[in-house]
Amino acid sequence: MKVHHLNCGSMRPWGAPEGLVCHVLLIETDTGLALCDTGLGLLDRVSPGRRFGPARHFVRPAFDEAEAAVRQVESLGFDPKDVRDVVLTHFDADHVGGLADFPWARVHLTHAEATAALRPATRIERGRYKPAQRAHGPTLVRHTPGRSESWRGFEAASELTEISSGIVLISLPGHTRGHAAVAVDAGDHWVLHAGDAFYHHGQVDGSAKAPKSLLAMERAFAHDWSRVRANHQRLAELWQAGDPDLMLVNAHDPSLLASARARTDS
Repeated sequence: MKVHHLNCGSMRPWGAPEGLVCHVLLIETDTGLALCDTGLGLLDRVSPGRRFGPARHFVRPAFDEAEAAVRQVESLGFDPKDVRDVVLTHFDADHVGGLADFPWARVHLTHAEATAALRPATRIERGRYKPAQRAHGPTLVRHTPGRSESWRGFEAASELTEISSGIVLISLPGHTRGHAAVAVDAGDHWVLHAGDAFYHHGQVDGSAKAPKSLLAMERAFAHDWSRVRANHQRLAELWQAGDPDLMLVNAHDPSLLASARARTDS
């Protein structure tokens, strides 16, 4: 499958001079298009308070219409109606803002994340999951990655064959109750989109320290901090293994997005 690496939401958090992106995968399958996350959407620009909440004052999203996934799909020459499926790492506003731009698409996520979004149980969950983001009535397809399946050492994974072979949903809770990573077979390599399992490349490659403001935000929004730290360690091990047929990316690091684009375009 061909994978396009999109930035669907530039953000400029205080104390993070490199800024953040919303790294979205556009996947060409044999039967249509699929997205991994959606970033920010057209409605977010119209109603930022209702759809994004107070966090916008810290992360300072650009809300640029040209960055919306639906506009980028069009600019690549595709019909947005061909986006039949969206696979979510989790239901935070900066990952689901574009869902309403593809109201016909099936939305795949873990059962735990769907439950958390629909029935938030903690103060953090009640603050992070915005009802406005699902007001259009998306069709949620719940998955429970099974421990009988695994993917490169991750114990709970499910191949989403109803979309296409070669798309795998991997349970990776910590940042949220039902957070997941998504692996995609891009032909000569796999892309592992780790969502918000880490924020900054330095947390896995050891080459630099993440800005303190990002670390504070990561800690503040973590559903289970011990699992977040365990995910850091597991992903760092994966990075250090240096498997040439694996590309590890996350949702917000601009340098990882740039590297992914360079590899795809080369």
